[in-house]
Amino acid sequence: MSGSRPLEGLLVVAMDQAVAAPYCASRLADAGARVIKVERPEGDFARGYDKVANGLSSYFVWLNRGKESICLDIKNPEDKALLERLIAKADVFIQNLAPGAMKRAGFGSAELRAKHPRLITVDISGYGEEGEYASMKAYDLLVQAESGLAYITGRAEGPGRVGVSACDIGCGMHAYAAVLEALLSRSITGQGKGIAVSLFDGMADWMTVPLLQYEGTGKNPPRIGLAHPSICPYGAFQTKDGHDVLIAIQNEREWASFCAQFLDEPELPQKPGFTVNNDRVAHRPTVDAHIQAMFSTLTRDDCAAKLRRANTAYGFVNDCGGLQQHPALKRMPVQTEAGPIEVALPAARLSDGVRPFGAVPSLGQHSAAIRAEFA
Repeated sequence: MSGSRPLEGLLVVAMDQAVAAPYCASRLADAGARVIKVERPEGDFARGYDKVANGLSSYFVWLNRGKESICLDIKNPEDKALLERLIAKADVFIQNLAPGAMKRAGFGSAELRAKHPRLITVDISGYGEEGEYASMKAYDLLVQAESGLAYITGRAEGPGRVGVSACDIGCGMHAYAAVLEALLSRSITGQGKGIAVSLFDGMADWMTVPLLQYEGTGKNPPRIGLAHPSICPYGAFQTKDGHDVLIAIQNEREWASFCAQFLDEPELPQKPGFTVNNDRVAHRPTVDAHIQAMFSTLTRDDCAAKLRRANTAYGFVNDCGGLQQHPALKRMPVQTEAGPIEVALPAARLSDGVRPFGAVPSLGQHSAAIRAEFA
């Protein structure tokens, strides 16, 4: 059964590049919107991030399915006039060019909405539109650093990068949700809306718990690698055959069951240093070493069986090969100029079926057709 496309009939014009804005626009395309991606003559620079997906960029394949590509040079009067005609017909206009670039080119969001009251505009930036950081370039890792995310990630030896573009992706998710809200609002009021989303604001929201912990204690959450700074035990342990298994204890009932059924020590929760969570966190090295001693006697499969009997939450620490073979992974092919490429399905599973993915466009693939349509 093919899924519904609730945004069918809507036109999105996106001067998007890199990750955050393309993420937002691609999700609108998945939901049925017609998305026209406006690229420079040389193309979105994300097309050149790598060549690992059948010779194409993995980022570009992931974030640009279902779009039409047109190349425009908006310094050219004819191309600028064409962009104006596209926006005049659009329901949503998305851009994440350099701060102030679109306004200087005559496409400021407030001015566009004044001309087209039903238009929803989306401006994506690094640090917002005001303040001393407004003009700064903001790539994902820079914002991971500025937001404190990198500082609390890694091990005691030093900060680390989160291994995916978390700030970009989070920003794109926030923008997508805001567009859907604006479309609902417009269906009631008839008026469009301006949306401004920054990478920093999105990550600052996700950093609320570490921030409140810092303000409440005066200390940063410790960097402890593959463990939880405020829960113990919650981390990875190595089995006899060299596999890492991560366990998570959420409450004292689970801890008692783990001690009785996995460690075979039902009396352990009564011993000093092993009682309640705060006590265990204060004695983490001792607790972890005690647990590791049991893991070291068991194979991965033996550990899994015993953890299931104890009703303890656990997971294997997989590499990308483990993800590729994971029984929970659902994938679907997306068509590209280099042939079909399997990508993960979006996380939301809908009761009316899976929506087919649109193809990933080659550079300027739809330029002639769009120019003719909007002449």
